[in-house]
Amino acid sequence: MSTRQTKREATMKYLTPDTNATVRRSSRRAVAPKRLDFSPDMADETVAKKKAKTKKEMPEKKRIKDEDELDQTNDGGLSAYELERLENIKKNQAFLSSINLLQAREDLHQTTRPKPSQRGLRPQSAVKEALPPRKSLRLQNKPAEKLTLPKEPIDSLHPDLARILKKPSGALHMNPINQEGGFKLPPELRQLCSEDSKEEQMKLDLKEYISALKSLKMREDDVVKVVKDRIFSAAFHPCSSSLLLAAGDKWGKIGLWNMGAEWGDDGVLLFEPHSRPVGSMAFSRCHPNQLLSASYDGSLRCMDVEKAVFDDVYDIDDGLKTFAFMSHDCSTLLVGNWFGEVAIVDRRTPGNSHESLHSLNTKAVRCVDVHPLQMQYFVAAESRTVGIYDCRYLKTQSKAVAHLNGHALTITSAYFSPCTGNRVLTSCLDNHIRIYDTSSLTAETPLIKSISHDMQTGRWLSKLSAVWDPKQEDCFVVGSMKRPRRVEVFHESGRLLHSFMDENLGTVLSVTAFHPTRNALLGGNSSGRMHVFHSWNEGQ
Repeated sequence: MSTRQTKREATMKYLTPDTNATVRRSSRRAVAPKRLDFSPDMADETVAKKKAKTKKEMPEKKRIKDEDELDQTNDGGLSAYELERLENIKKNQAFLSSINLLQAREDLHQTTRPKPSQRGLRPQSAVKEALPPRKSLRLQNKPAEKLTLPKEPIDSLHPDLARILKKPSGALHMNPINQEGGFKLPPELRQLCSEDSKEEQMKLDLKEYISALKSLKMREDDVVKVVKDRIFSAAFHPCSSSLLLAAGDKWGKIGLWNMGAEWGDDGVLLFEPHSRPVGSMAFSRCHPNQLLSASYDGSLRCMDVEKAVFDDVYDIDDGLKTFAFMSHDCSTLLVGNWFGEVAIVDRRTPGNSHESLHSLNTKAVRCVDVHPLQMQYFVAAESRTVGIYDCRYLKTQSKAVAHLNGHALTITSAYFSPCTGNRVLTSCLDNHIRIYDTSSLTAETPLIKSISHDMQTGRWLSKLSAVWDPKQEDCFVVGSMKRPRRVEVFHESGRLLHSFMDENLGTVLSVTAFHPTRNALLGGNSSGRMHVFHSWNEGQ
């Protein structure tokens, strides 16, 4: 019994905590006793030590300061560190000069693409419609709306599309769309367009012609946005007192630009007589106040500045591509379309129909041009061949008098030489420009020269086309895909006469043309800008 009692007491003693015993704690949680960093009793002693230390270091600091001042006095106020820095800069500059890195940087800066000219048409800021705030129907405890599928979009090749977008037939007033309502054409424009330049141009030999080309320059003000979209065609007015240009773009707009004029937007007036690309345009040689233009929407119109209207000359459903004058008074036209047909149109006949329509046994007629002397002959750029036809013997299914063979791909243009018609200049997508001898029309026209030239512009640029200089019988101009961007002038022998390059030229000029009387050259790009090279001593 005593043994059990003893064991019970021992167990209770072990389980009962001792209040007087020291409690063990983890060393991680142990807090170190706080110590004062500053003691009032030691303040006087610490201050005395600091003062003594300062007095000992004063002479050394003063000595160092005096030496620095002496170095700055001897070396133009620069410290030793700054002198060493300047020496390193000189060594780096010498190294960069030895490897021509600085010159490479300057060359790269010159070849960078210049900023597009801001002259010409002003960008119109779109007015944003203020829409009501959107609210959740679920949070408003409203049922969801039943949405229906939208109607199928009209196909771009739908036959009714051209009829929907096409301008109404008949005369259209010349109301510039880049000016406010009630704007009247400036009297200076009517006077300028009525000016007829019949000055006889002296023919230059090749050396003088090259010298004249080198005198053509382009300033910053000679780059102007004339139309809103890609340029498909362009032409110079024949007047010689001033430079007046016209350009047609992708959506049927025609822009007139008089260099140096103050009306419109930097001398630019924009009209909208068509609804689809303006594939061809030309000023009338007999009536210089008239500009004729053919569009893919099937309309051929005559802009008459004297009457301030766009007259309706010829009209079909769609598909007009090119035209040329078949008479000296410009009253008869030869019109080609995308369906392989040519129409003869007489402007003196009332209405807007053709006199006759003829098929050339091809899918499309991309370009037509009339012989300058024997106007019964015309050349047509067909799918992969060029044919010369006699309009007196055209039938429903016509045969060519002569063929210009040798083309491997699609032909973009074909033109007779401007003075005699003894040469035909063709441009083909097989990257070749060809010149044929047409002095005597035979079944197989001989090839004189084939010039290799990159014609692959892609889908976003207008096709390159080589065109003759109307003042020179044997020279022509064409745009180029080379970098830096340029415009090239060739002789019929294949010799490159001159390349027009400028710091303001940073895009491909697909559409090019020479002035008929003055020493000037135009080029149009895919953003609607016109570039003009001209002689500054000729006025503008």
